[in-house]
Amino acid sequence: PPQVQPFLPQWLAQPKLVQKRIKDNLVPIGEVPGIHPRLLKKLQMNGIESFFPVQAEVIPAILQSASNGYLVGQGGYRPKDICVSAPTGSGKTLSFVIPIVQVLLDRVVCQVRALVVLPTKELAQQVSKVFNIYTDGTGLKVVLITGQKSFAKEQEMLVQKKVTGYCSLADIIVATPGRLTDHISQTAGFSLTQLRFLIVDEADRMIDDMHQNCLNQIVKAAFQVENDSGSNMLFQRTKPGPITAASSCYPQIPLQKLLFSATLTQDPEKLQQLDLFQPRLFTSVYSEKKTFGVGTETEQDTKKYTLPEGLSQCYVPCDLNSKPLLLLYFMLKMKFTRVLCFTNSREASHRLFLLVQAFGGIAVAEFSSRLPPNERQRTMKEFEQGKIQLLISTDATARGIDVKGVNYVINYDAPQFIRTYIHRVGRTARAGKVGVAFSLVLRIQERRFLRMLKDAGIRDIKKHPVKGNSLKPLVQKYEEALCKLEKTVK
Repeated sequence: PPQVQPFLPQWLAQPKLVQKRIKDNLVPIGEVPGIHPRLLKKLQMNGIESFFPVQAEVIPAILQSASNGYLVGQGGYRPKDICVSAPTGSGKTLSFVIPIVQVLLDRVVCQVRALVVLPTKELAQQVSKVFNIYTDGTGLKVVLITGQKSFAKEQEMLVQKKVTGYCSLADIIVATPGRLTDHISQTAGFSLTQLRFLIVDEADRMIDDMHQNCLNQIVKAAFQVENDSGSNMLFQRTKPGPITAASSCYPQIPLQKLLFSATLTQDPEKLQQLDLFQPRLFTSVYSEKKTFGVGTETEQDTKKYTLPEGLSQCYVPCDLNSKPLLLLYFMLKMKFTRVLCFTNSREASHRLFLLVQAFGGIAVAEFSSRLPPNERQRTMKEFEQGKIQLLISTDATARGIDVKGVNYVINYDAPQFIRTYIHRVGRTARAGKVGVAFSLVLRIQERRFLRMLKDAGIRDIKKHPVKGNSLKPLVQKYEEALCKLEKTVK
């Protein structure tokens, strides 16, 4: 039977296309309408003279949706939700940081008005850093909630108990799901009833089953009736519906959702769960129609993902035993520098690290959830400074991390899913720079691997065989390293 095409809602079918080529389409920051002079000055102080295409499109869209202040009163139009799908390294973070800080600049009372939810601690830290830069000197308070501090300590950062009741100590919260839901259910006085922006970064990860519940809880908390004092009744939110004479007496704080991802699902059912309101989609992921022969148009080549412009991709067919040797060969003989190397598990990551260390001659470190956060940060810093040439990591730790100056990504284990591939290789060639991705592919995986890329519209990957002879000189020392390892493991 013919496949049933899912019916795409119009906003998905006709998105606002954003230029992919970052370098040719930079927009000077002064040309993007509506940005507060104070923020323009901050951007310049941080060396930002131009916006990337995504930023130039999305910043004005968010600002415009809050142009009547954040209490939408007359006209009662509720701002549309916004989805942004753009490649890794295309500047998504600033796209929401700048407009949110600007909209909140003239707030009087401190309340939680923006909440950013991210899947990992590292990402949350990274985003809160950016918020801190742009809120500095504004009086806006940014609080990071990732479970790195004790629960009680986090509670102290969020709310303060006064004689008159609780008051919020945060305007903007950057959080990971688990810790956030704990505060929603257990922290007295923690309220999201004034929430104006809910930002879900790496949205596809967050729509996954385990986090869906978290998003539901946030929305539920945002629409909760506050019963502690009568004065709050004025801003009582109702789930959006038609505007009636009664409902327009009270200005309501609209809750606007902003979703960002490099691999935003195009699956309408999944997006449906997020209960989006008249969403607008900004994307630099196009489907391209290929024509074959005359007049026969088949929409065969739908490009689902875009990769950074400056990225070259190669794969090396190999067998299991030659994998470690290939890595050593790239590092020692080909003299690769600043390499980010991915394995499929924490154990594999750790083993490979010990092996390379035992072999010697390579400044290597591992980056995994085994390590405490402060150690991870130190490792990251040393890598960025060029003191570490090879960083071996798992996917969990890598997602969304902005590592400066990665020249090569090596997929030591071929990724099982196209998304994983996109996110890994997207750690290099960021912000318009160049980079190379090498995937070590077992011969038995080769067909499936190439098929996976082809299905995603990625055709420009080159086969890069390495001859056995090139690896021979490494073998003896490698076997000695293996023996050394076995002893230490015992």
